[in-house]
Formats: sequence, C-alpha cells, structure tokens
Amino acid sequence: MRTLPRTAALGAALFLPWLSTADAQTQARLRVLETTDLHVHMADYDYYQDKSAATLGLARTATLIERARAEAPNVLLIDNGDLIQGNPLGDYVAKERGLNPGDVHPVYKAMNLLRYDAGNIGNHEFNYGLDYLVRALSGARFPYVNANVYRDDGDADPANDKPYFTQYTLLDRTLTTEERTREDIKIGIIGFVPPQIMIWDRTNLTGKVTARDILETAQALVPQMRAQGADLVIAVPHSGLGTAVAEKLQENATYRLAGVGGIDAVLFGHSHLVFPSETFAGIDGVDIAKGKINGVPATMPGFWGSHLGVVDFRLSRRADRVWQVIESSAAALPITRREGNATVALVEPDARILAAVNEEHEATIAWMRKAVGQTDAPIHSYFALVQDDPSIQIVTNAQKEYVERLIRGTEYDGLPVLSAGAPFKAGGLPGPEYYTNIPQGEIALKNVADLYIYPNTLQAVLITGATVREWLERSAGIFYQIDANKREEQPLINPFFPAYNFDVIDGVTYQIDVSQPSRYDPRGIMASPESHRIQDLRFAGKPIDPQQKFIVVTNNYRASGGGAFPGLDGKNIIIEAPDENRTVLANYILNNKRINPSADSNWGFAPIAGNPLVTFDSAPAAEKAITGKMPIQFIGPSDKGFAKYRLLMN
Repeated sequence: MRTLPRTAALGAALFLPWLSTADAQTQARLRVLETTDLHVHMADYDYYQDKSAATLGLARTATLIERARAEAPNVLLIDNGDLIQGNPLGDYVAKERGLNPGDVHPVYKAMNLLRYDAGNIGNHEFNYGLDYLVRALSGARFPYVNANVYRDDGDADPANDKPYFTQYTLLDRTLTTEERTREDIKIGIIGFVPPQIMIWDRTNLTGKVTARDILETAQALVPQMRAQGADLVIAVPHSGLGTAVAEKLQENATYRLAGVGGIDAVLFGHSHLVFPSETFAGIDGVDIAKGKINGVPATMPGFWGSHLGVVDFRLSRRADRVWQVIESSAAALPITRREGNATVALVEPDARILAAVNEEHEATIAWMRKAVGQTDAPIHSYFALVQDDPSIQIVTNAQKEYVERLIRGTEYDGLPVLSAGAPFKAGGLPGPEYYTNIPQGEIALKNVADLYIYPNTLQAVLITGATVREWLERSAGIFYQIDANKREEQPLINPFFPAYNFDVIDGVTYQIDVSQPSRYDPRGIMASPESHRIQDLRFAGKPIDPQQKFIVVTNNYRASGGGAFPGLDGKNIIIEAPDENRTVLANYILNNKRINPSADSNWGFAPIAGNPLVTFDSAPAAEKAITGKMPIQFIGPSDKGFAKYRLLMN
C-alpha cells in the first residue's frame, strides 16, 4: 500500500489513498484532531506585552480545526490538557474574579463552540486546587478522562482504590463510508497525567489523591476497553516522548505507551514540542515522515495553540463487522511560519472564539494594566542565562525580604537566608519574542506577571552548604561543555534544558566552570561524579561550610522536588507561605514604591584560557541592551528569528 508524503498544508493530500473496493467491503476515513497545552490562550493576545500575537491562541487554531473538518467526512476533536492555567486570563478567573458554581470558565465558552469530543487532564489543571478544577470542568459539554489519578482512601490496599476521574470513555459514533453508507463505530479515549503531580502540587493533592504509573495503568485498562467493544483506542497522555528505558512512574512515557498492544493512536503533549518534526529524527522506532512511534500514529501539537495535531485513519469493516486500521499517518499543522526574522500568520482568528471570551479577556487586560510602582532602570531577561540579571535579582530580593520578616522571633531567626530564582522567559522554544522587557518607569501587574509567570506559592527549605553546592551544580547543567582547545564556534546553552530549571541563588557568590562536564545530566541524574562546575562558592566572603545550615527561599514546585534537584524532595520544607511568589513580588514593589533592580553580580563564568568562540542566541533587540561592561558581543542573525551573540570567556 502506497503512503503519501507528509505536508504542512491541509488538503486532500493529507489523507492516504483508498483501497480498491476489491480489497475490502466497507471503507471509511476518520480524522482525529488534537490541541494541547493551550494554557488559557484563547485569544491571540500576549497579556504581558499587552498586544495581539499571531503565534498563539485557540482563536487561530480554530480556523485550522474548521478547515480540517471541512476536508474530512468523519472527525473527532480532543484536547490534551494544561488548559485552565498558564496566563493572566487563567489567573484573573481563578484569583481575581473567581469561578462560582454554575459559571462557565471562558476556556469552555470557546471549546464548547468548537464541539470537542473529549478532553484529558494535564498536570497544571491541579495548580488551583481540586475544588476549583471540578468547578471548571463542570462547564465542559464533552467528557473528560484520566486513568491514573485515584482517590486517597488512607489505607494501604491499592486494590480498593477508586479513580478520581472517569478513566476512559467509549464514544459511539457513526461513520460516513466511502460507499456513502452509515456505519457505527465505538472509539475508546483514555487519558493520563504525569505521576509527578504528587510532587509538583503536593500542597493541593496530598491526602486527597494518589497517582499511578502511566504504562502499568494502560496495560491494565486498554484490554478492558477492547473487551467492552472499543473498535479503536486513542491514548491521550499528557506526557512527553521519553525513552525506551523502563522507569517506574516515568514522567515522559509516550514512547513506551505507544508499544502497548491495542492502542491505535497516541495524542501526547506536556513537553511543548512538535511531533512529528525534525526534533525527533533519528530515534529508533520513530518515523517522522509518517508521524509514527513504534508503528502507531502520534501527534504533539506544540503549545498555546501554535499547532493542530492531525491523525488520519483509513479503516475497513470486514464481513464480520470488525473494523480494521488499513493505514494511518499523522501531522502537526502550524498557525504561523518564520521567514527570516519575521513571523508570517497562516490563519486569521475565528471571530466566534474571540466573541465568546471577550468579557473575561477585556477584564484581564484592564486588571493587568494596574500600576504597582516605578522602576528606575529597565528590566529585561535577554542575557539572564549568561550573566547575573535584574529580572531574577528583583524576585530574589523580594523573596528574601519576605522570609527574613517571617522568621523573626522564631527558632530560625538568625540563620542565613538565601534566595533562589530562575529566568522564566528566556527565549528557547517559545521563540525570539519570549523575553521580559520592562522599560524604565511605571510597573504594572502585567510586568509583575511577566517577571513571574507561574502561580507558584513561596516556600523555604532548610539545607546545608553542601546541598547549596549540589543545587547549583544541577542548575549548571543548562550549559554545554566548552573545549578550550577548539577554535571553531561552540554553543553554550542547551535549548532543551528548561530555563526555569536554571536557578540562581542569591546570598552566595560563585563561578561556573563550563570547561568541566556537567555533574548532572538533563534529567537530574548524576552523570560525572568527579566533576564540579561550581567553583569558589562563598558565603559572607568565605568558602562555604558544607555543614552550615541555610534557609533557601524558593517555590512549591522546586521545594517539593520539581526539576529533580538533589536534596529537594519536600522533606526539608520549613515554610509554606500562603502567598504566591508573584504576590510577594508585587507587594515588595508596592511597599518600596520605587525600585532599582540592578543585579549584584554574585555569579559568573570561570575564565577559560584562550577565550574560545562561545556563542548563544537571544533576541535581536538584545543588541541595544549591551553595555560596555558586559562580556557580550553581537555577531548577527541566527536561526528561527534569533540573533547570535558571543560570550567572552577571558
């Protein structure tokens, strides 16, 4: 059977050719569409920059959805979670306006219009708590599934555990066949979430639910779905690709999930990547031409509505009325493309979606424009990954002041307080516009949210100087190793290492020696036990005492083990503040009224002999932010709209 090549454009060519009528009695086409990681981006609008944005928004993805539907006789539309949290619109509804019983969340005002067939629960769905999640889901006019989250009944017997959500659904649909007849089919949809929600949202979930292994859950339930009459089974894991290596409670389990017998397609997400794409070329068992993993069609359509996932099936129904998959393929269709430094919109927004969310959208804009203070200097994150940066400094200053005030008169009074922060907007996968850039002058709530984009709550841990060092070693894994003897260009930053895992710890001073291999691999596993990138680590001007106790201020994600940082597993938390980190930041600015967010240069890179050609990407606009004191030189244009810069290492 011949297979057509993939295409980025919608059209009849996306479908595979038909079998002749001699090959099967009844034939039908089925198209399955996926959205994922929308993170409340309904309108094509960047609330941080306070302007329209063609690169995001379900309103634009909706145009692709309707085009895809128009081409296919039979279509399902499924969302894969991380839906109700992730931008100021989500925070406005959850924190400012509130969501009362009977209210319809704006995401469902939009999605109900698009007639979704099913949805899965993502890990960020739990960020506002279970009660809020249940209220939000009540507005969806389509079923939700999740198979691996169970009620915590308090006993030690997993056999009597009850699932918290509906584990899977069997959709009864009628297909229009090639012969223009109508034939029934039963399509099973099963969803999964990373078990790590029990770490990431420990405060919201402990004692209420438990989470089980994705693969083991699928192996138990997919045969059950088949036994109940499912003709097709579509797995919807909010989980990245991962590897073929067996790991208990694996966060990114899609590769192995695709090998579970009885699964016909995998709609995945969580990693904010695009599948199929060249990013995944060369992986055993992955066919990016056909969009398959271990022979199973699969899609991961980016994030914030950047792509639409499309899986096309060609089915035949035998005389015994059993449906068979004759052929399948998958693609991820974009809403924009890059042409040099320009972003070209491929679709216009769907006016119905914009109208559906307009009330909450306008209220969010007005809320975000509220002033909280003044800054005497610009704040940007263009160089936050290569030098100490004011966009992190202002956060760590606010956190440190908050905790020092909190511990006065307690058993912890007098212990040194350090403060950890990371650059949340530092380019990378979201593109060359994804940086904080706040001009000198008024600071509004939109700027505070731009500096701290997640609704994390402030927490503090009690650790030793030795753990402080290991914490920084893990952070330093974002950098590639630099060879001092090479004369050719060497990139410094691993683009697949999340910037939010590059923690800077203020209150100590240190250098990072990138001529050494990383002590930890990108997953946080010890890789080079003899290597130490963190050099000259000092507290109060003296080499740090490995046994000295420190309070380190961070957030609930990191303190509970998020990011796989050594020594952080939730057991050494001493402060669980009721306030979000960005609320702490906003109050810090309100109380001070005027701030000077200059960085204190507490960290930098150890010199490398010969000053090799070390480069990194940042925004083209970052060229104008270079000052004479910075060891940074502009080189020229880079890929995907970025610009290339040199970091001087002498």
